[in-house]
Amino acid sequence: MTPEQSTPERLGIAGSGAIACGLARVAVASEPGVETVVWARSDASAERAGARIEGGATVTTNLEDLAGCTVVVEAVAEDTAIKSDLLARLGGLLGEDALIASTTSSLSVAELAAASGRPDRFGALHVFNPVEKMALVELAFPDAASESARARLVALCEVLGKTAVEVADSPGFVVNRLLFPYLFDAVRLKDSQGLSAEAVDTCMKLGAGHPMGPLALLDFVGLDVSVAIGESIEVEVPETVRELVAAGRLGRKAGAGFYDYSDR
Repeated sequence: MTPEQSTPERLGIAGSGAIACGLARVAVASEPGVETVVWARSDASAERAGARIEGGATVTTNLEDLAGCTVVVEAVAEDTAIKSDLLARLGGLLGEDALIASTTSSLSVAELAAASGRPDRFGALHVFNPVEKMALVELAFPDAASESARARLVALCEVLGKTAVEVADSPGFVVNRLLFPYLFDAVRLKDSQGLSAEAVDTCMKLGAGHPMGPLALLDFVGLDVSVAIGESIEVEVPETVRELVAAGRLGRKAGAGFYDYSDR
């Protein structure tokens, strides 16, 4: 909380995927717990989200149930058109002092802020998956963001037990800008040397101390999401990754990517 914000934030999360549900779990488990409302697009999505969050948050399919929230975090697909449409709806729905944030990892914060209709009360709040384990939040703001909005989002990160680092509004911010060239290089090395995914990942885990190998990490992120990030930061995407996406092998969420997860 800041001097301008004397009462706890009421958090809304617009989305019901892994990041949205992870953020909700962290919010309700924080001390003190953050009152949280999660919006899902469909009854089926709401049911899945409720099971993943396991209580503590209100899950709804009515966007208007977010109207009383003081901060709403948009956490839908990494697509400018999809995000912009939802942000515009939120901008017209929320109270005058409410903030809007986006979990974007690669899109223009200034463009999303403009779509929301309240660029002075907007920021990117890029949390990492799995949200419970990853301490970093990359915060990026449009030039018009007020000092109060900036301070409130930093304070929210602190309540959530996260370390906020303010970064520039540049595609990929810091982590993805540095990470994805490495991940894609690992794919090209595997292909050019005829290595297995296991061989590359074992080398990087045991030789470089990485908790997860690059190919397993691509599967974890989602190969379709990885393609979108690569294109947004203008990094060449290996043809192997595109072929896997075309074959429906999107990674862990699809049961197969570089690895087969059917028996895991």
